[in-house]
Amino acid sequence: MTAHYLLKTEPSEYSFADLTRDKETVWDGVSNPVALRNMRGMTPGDRLVIYETGSVKSAVGAASVVSVQGADAKEPRLKIKAAKPLPKAVPLSEIKASKLFADSPLVRQGRLSVVPLTLEQYRYMSGE
Repeated sequence: MTAHYLLKTEPSEYSFADLTRDKETVWDGVSNPVALRNMRGMTPGDRLVIYETGSVKSAVGAASVVSVQGADAKEPRLKIKAAKPLPKAVPLSEIKASKLFADSPLVRQGRLSVVPLTLEQYRYMSGE
C-alpha cells in the first residue's frame, strides 16, 4: 500500500524548482530520530509533498520515492523524483487552520522535517 509523506526543505539550500530541474535527487542530511524513523519506513512508490520552509512556508510540489538506501542504517538516504508542482501552494496558515491537520505532527512538531500524511491530508495538499 502506498504511504504518503511531507518532506521539508529550505528553498535557499534546495528548492522544489531545483528538484524539478534535477528530476531526481538523494534526500539525506536528516538528523532528527523521528524523521529518520519516518524515512526508514518509506518504500519505492510512496507519494511525497515537498514543503518549502523559510520565507515560503508552503507545500509547493509533489514527488515520489524511487529507493531507500540503508533503511536499517543510522542515516538512510532516499532517492526521490519530482512529479509536478501542486495546483496551488498550500501555506502553513491554511494547514494549521484545517481540522484535517489538528493531530498532525506537521502542526504539533513544527521542526520535524519528514512527516507522515494520511491519504486525506495528501489529497488536500496535492489536489488529487
